[in-house]
Amino acid sequence: MTDDTTDYPALLDAAGIDQLRTALTAARFTSTGIAERLGPQATSAVARNDHREALRRTADSDPLATLIRLFVCAQTEPADTVAAALAPLSLADALAAGLVEQSPDGPGLRQGVDLEPYGDAWWVISDVPSHLRAGQPLAADHVLGIGGSSTTLAGAVHRRPVGTALDLGTGCGVQALHLAGHADRVTATDLSARALRFAATTAALNGQRWELLHGDLTAPVAGRRFDLVVSNPPFVVGPGTATHTYRDSGRIGDGICAELAAAAPDLLTDGGTMHYLANWMHVAGEDWIERVAGWLAGTGLDGWVIQREVADPVSYVNLWLADASEGPDAHRAAAWLDWFDAQKVEAVGFGLVTLRRSGHADPVVRVEELRQQVAPPLGDRVDEWFTRQDWLRARDAAGLLDARYRAADGLRLQQEAGIGDDGWAVDRQTVTLTDGLRWTEEIDPLVLAVVGGCDGRLPMREQLSLLALAHDVPEHELAEAAVPVLARLVERGILLPG
Repeated sequence: MTDDTTDYPALLDAAGIDQLRTALTAARFTSTGIAERLGPQATSAVARNDHREALRRTADSDPLATLIRLFVCAQTEPADTVAAALAPLSLADALAAGLVEQSPDGPGLRQGVDLEPYGDAWWVISDVPSHLRAGQPLAADHVLGIGGSSTTLAGAVHRRPVGTALDLGTGCGVQALHLAGHADRVTATDLSARALRFAATTAALNGQRWELLHGDLTAPVAGRRFDLVVSNPPFVVGPGTATHTYRDSGRIGDGICAELAAAAPDLLTDGGTMHYLANWMHVAGEDWIERVAGWLAGTGLDGWVIQREVADPVSYVNLWLADASEGPDAHRAAAWLDWFDAQKVEAVGFGLVTLRRSGHADPVVRVEELRQQVAPPLGDRVDEWFTRQDWLRARDAAGLLDARYRAADGLRLQQEAGIGDDGWAVDRQTVTLTDGLRWTEEIDPLVLAVVGGCDGRLPMREQLSLLALAHDVPEHELAEAAVPVLARLVERGILLPG
């Protein structure tokens, strides 16, 4: 890859990066190394911001214990033990780079950045999170580290090899780290020059090289196309006030998410895919599904949008004020909520948008809710969904009826019955996938018979002939009714071709 990190240099020079990597590796400052040192109880407590047991287990001064106390528990540590833990990187270089800093509360050093192990292969450099700084308000240019949104997006991206990949709004570089594992060339952009310096440090520390570009959203890559685009944008919905770069786009409402959909056709190569996280408004008198589907109208792209969560306005505002440690700011909260009221916003949805440049004249667009637990990784499930759409698009009604199907492994049938004068009667029955997307579909007795008979041996047309005879139903009527049901069950992955 071309090394374009020179305009946004890492916090340390190349020698310093090598020395820091050596120190972290020698100390086993990795997710596994930390978990083994702390044990399951303390590890679980740390995830809840309870460091008491972790501090008891790191009372000695070996390098791993010092690094845990410094970068995991946010403790102030003696300068000599910090120097020993970071060696061969000199303490002077670590201080100059801002990795550590003098504690304002007394002698000793504290973390100057968040240096977080990411699995057993990577480390990520970002700003220190607010909960480790006694709830101090975040700076306007604060650079987030690994969080729920970044890990959600990382899990939702397909990992097939690609030539070029783009991370829009890279922040500290979490998505770019993943992309570098299966892309020949990674480009990462951000509006924040500070974020690009952190991203350059993350890349260098992990032995990767990315093209880093400064600018707003797609502006730095105008006229270029990529095989894969990912983005965890500043999607927070509001009146367009921009106080924190990581969350506020300066666009009104959910405008940035609509803007990304509109930009996608000019960003993607033929067959290219874009994944991004989004928020959207639920407006009184308006179907949110139609609102989001409108973003995709006219793009010519296949699209699957899945809503995973919904928040009411009060909860939403309180969440984001707390996220930036802005505290119980009654004036700011009231102004934000007044804007929601004026726009008739009843709720805000959160989910994943996946777009694909398939080149078809009849793009498939689905916008739906997916609240159930999904078997990870979600990226594989999204990929499988698009593959099934390709299969369905290649077949007309006759082709669907001529195909053979098998029921997905692990299907479960659930029946609800009520008792009456004639005994028990089934009122409702559903089939549920126990793996993958774990869809549940309500089905009638005939569809249940179809699903139960799908073992891959008979074409569907022959299977329906037998059912028509058994239930005294005209065969052509049953076949006509079966086509949309078949398409639905294949799309859901309940029935699989073959």
